[in-house]
Amino acid sequence: MRCALVHGFLGDPHVWDDVVKAWAIPTRPVVVALPGHGGGPVQPTWSDNLQVIAGAIGTADVVIGYSLGARVALGLLAAGYYDRAILIGVNPGINEAERQNRREFDAAWARLLRTSGIGAFSEAWAGQPLFATQKRAPADRLEMRRSRRLRLDPEQLARSLEVMGLAGMPSYWSVIPAHRDRIALIAGADDTKYVAISETLPAASFETIAGSGHDPTLEQPALLAAAIARAANKLR
Repeated sequence: MRCALVHGFLGDPHVWDDVVKAWAIPTRPVVVALPGHGGGPVQPTWSDNLQVIAGAIGTADVVIGYSLGARVALGLLAAGYYDRAILIGVNPGINEAERQNRREFDAAWARLLRTSGIGAFSEAWAGQPLFATQKRAPADRLEMRRSRRLRLDPEQLARSLEVMGLAGMPSYWSVIPAHRDRIALIAGADDTKYVAISETLPAASFETIAGSGHDPTLEQPALLAAAIARAANKLR
């Protein structure tokens, strides 16, 4: 089984390093960089970026994504690029009434990137309540994650927010039921918002990761690797 790993916003392929060290599936995964995160420039539309990402992945049996990467994996599945997906901390989209507020929210973060740079942005982004549990992660892992973030291009990250944020993504809520046997869900047990979302979605399986908030790639990579293997075995 060939798996592809897709990181989240402000990440890069190395966020999966500790997951891959504990990998429990015989075939080694392919790890890709998203547009704006070392995977080339951000393209004009959500669908354009999906096409680029599919080209970078190539052949895969299962696409596995975290956060933004989970939304990308869901988009790739819905567009017919791949047949199975494991979604970690996924938001399937927002309705039209929410879209303008979200666009303004993402625009404010994009302005911070352009006016204050990657260092100030990274600190502010990590300070959001969603990421509060990350303080429990080992200090060396946190520092490595922080140092890699500082190498990213702030303009490309701003473009990623504008094009690949929730405001730029189609809502996939209505298409998920047709793929329910080919989707597995994972969320950090302490990530109450995304646990609640996952509990409402039809899927082949849903598992929580003990001792983790929103980002189990950082907080519990070995447990995440084992959960991915179990989830992959349940997909048709």
